[in-house]
Amino acid sequence: MDLAFIAEVFPKLLAGLPLTLSLAVLSLAGGAVLALMLSGLRASSWLGAQFANFYVYIFRGTPLLIQIFLIYYGLAQFPALRHSLLWPLLREPYVCAVLALMLNDAAYTSEILRGGLRAVSSGAIEAAKVAGMSRPTMLRRIVLPLAFRQALPAYGAEVTSMVKSTSLASVVTLMEVTGIARAEVSQTYRAIEVFLCAAVIYLVLVTLITRLVHWLEDRLSTHRSPALDRSPA
Repeated sequence: MDLAFIAEVFPKLLAGLPLTLSLAVLSLAGGAVLALMLSGLRASSWLGAQFANFYVYIFRGTPLLIQIFLIYYGLAQFPALRHSLLWPLLREPYVCAVLALMLNDAAYTSEILRGGLRAVSSGAIEAAKVAGMSRPTMLRRIVLPLAFRQALPAYGAEVTSMVKSTSLASVVTLMEVTGIARAEVSQTYRAIEVFLCAAVIYLVLVTLITRLVHWLEDRLSTHRSPALDRSPA
């Protein structure tokens, strides 16, 4: 293990960290909005529920890597898209990667949100109705906060999964952490040191996210003991 080489390559990989974070943040934000729309569509009608279920089935049933390839290489085969106003955006690898990550995240987040909504007790809803809350107020003040609290552990796992999935963006020429690592390996042929540095960067990110989720769980579940929650099973 060449420590001098690791000290040299590590800062180079850190240069890709802003791109990794921007991919993760934008895809999670867009995925959350789409997931809320899917949940609303699912609750609106039978046909809306069937569409939402089909969307979730397609994006959860196919690999994310193939979805990225289909969007990045497949959209160019449609002349209507190539001659549309959207083409200057859709031909960019960054936009294609964010779009693929966002669509994939929406499928998983909508299922997490559905589980959280189902966990809201009927007693809380009845109490809100008795208090005279309108449906939008009940959703904003009772249902969604309780659903978010229930879904937080599963959503935390989805966030860490999405951060790691940003590494797939390197296949469409984006030079985020993994993209820079692949380029360094192709130049130096020292895969162990380079990919070990990349793994450490992702590990630190995931650790920080996990601790943040635990902190949020503690803040939202004041009736539980944090020490008891963290005790080994």
